Amino acid sequence: MHQHSAHTDNDRRGAEPASAQDATSASAPASGAGGHEAVRRLLQHAVTQGGLPGILAEIHDGDRQWFGTAGVADTRTGRSRSQRDRFRIGSISKTFVATVVLQLAAEGRLSLDDTAEQWLPGMVHGGHDDSAGVNVRMLLNHTSGVFNYTDDQEALNRYETHPPESLVQIALAHPPAFAPGSDWAYSNTNYVLAGMIIERVTGRALAEEITERISRPWGLTGTYLPRGSDPTIHGPHSRHYTKLFRTDPDAPVHDATELDSSMFWAAGGMISTTGDLNRFFRALLGGRILPPDQQRAMFTTVPTRDWIPEAAYGLGVSSVRLPCGETVWGMGGALFGSWSYAYGARDGGQMVTTNVNGDWSDGGWDDPIGIFTDLLQATFCRRSDA
Repeated sequence: MHQHSAHTDNDRRGAEPASAQDATSASAPASGAGGHEAVRRLLQHAVTQGGLPGILAEIHDGDRQWFGTAGVADTRTGRSRSQRDRFRIGSISKTFVATVVLQLAAEGRLSLDDTAEQWLPGMVHGGHDDSAGVNVRMLLNHTSGVFNYTDDQEALNRYETHPPESLVQIALAHPPAFAPGSDWAYSNTNYVLAGMIIERVTGRALAEEITERISRPWGLTGTYLPRGSDPTIHGPHSRHYTKLFRTDPDAPVHDATELDSSMFWAAGGMISTTGDLNRFFRALLGGRILPPDQQRAMFTTVPTRDWIPEAAYGLGVSSVRLPCGETVWGMGGALFGSWSYAYGARDGGQMVTTNVNGDWSDGGWDDPIGIFTDLLQATFCRRSDA
C-alpha cells in the first residue's frame, strides 16, 4: 500500500545494516514535542528488550508524516526495514472485505439483512437449524455464531489445498457457538463466507474486486490479495519470522515469509505497507470511501468478548479505548511472523500503522499487542498529557 502525496523516499539507508539502536525517522515529523521521541524509544525497546527482529511505524497527523524503524528486515543480511516494505496484514484484510460488501450494499446489489443462505444456498445451513438465520451483517460484526475454522487445526492440516468451500466445511462440522445475533465471537469463517458472497454477487474474484474498488482508485500500489496458493510476497518486503506461538525463550525461530495464505483468504490473506494502510484508513475513517448510510453501518459497534482489551467491533473495523481514555479506530492483524496494527482518530485526521516481522515478545509485553498499545498511547495521548 503506497503512497501518499506527502510521502518522500524515506529509505535513505538503503541496504545499510540497521542496529537495534538505530530507529530512523524521515520527512516532516508530525506535530508533538520531541518529534515522536517516545515512539522512537518504543521501537528501539521492542527490538532490544522485546527480542523482535524488526519493527516499523508510520504516523500521519494532518498533512504531516513520520516514519520510524528499528531492527532488521532480514536477520541473515542485516538489511534494515524500509518504508516500501510489504508485509502480510492478517485480519486487517477484513476491513477491505467489509468495505467491498458495503459498497455492494450502497449499489443495491445486496442487503446487510440478506441471509448467507440466500447467496450461498446449502453452504451455511450445515445441518444446524439456527444457521439459516445468519445474515450478512452478522458475518461482518462476528455475531453469527458460526464456528471459527482456524480453531480446528487438525482438520485444516488434512487438506493439501484450502479453497474457501473447504474452510467453510471445516467450520460447519461443528455446531454454532450461539444462536445468530445473540452473542459475539471472533470467527474467521464469517469473512470467508463474506468473500464468497462478494464473488457470487459480482461474478468476479475477490482479489479483483479489492484491486478494482480499493487498491487502484486509492493508489494503494503495495496492497493486494494473493491469487490462489501463491506463497510469495511480490515487491520489496521484510522476512517474516515465527516461533509458531511457542512462548519459551529458547523456542526455535522459523522463516515464514513464503506462505500459502489461501487458508486465510478473505479472513486474513492480504499484503500491504504502512503507507498504504494509513492512506486507506484515513480515507475510510474520513468518510471518503463509503456513502453516509454504509459509513454509519460500518462504525456501529457491538461489545466484544475474549479479544483485544477495551475493544468494540463494527463491520470489519474496531474501536479500542486506550489507557489514557482516548478511543482509536481501525483494525489489527496477526499471521505467522507478521503482526500489524492500523488505528486512527475517528475522523481519520491522525493515523498510525505499525508492523513487527516476528510474532513474539520477550521484554515485558505478553505479545506484540502490548507493544502496539504502548505506541498508540505515545501517539494519541500526547495532547492529554500536555
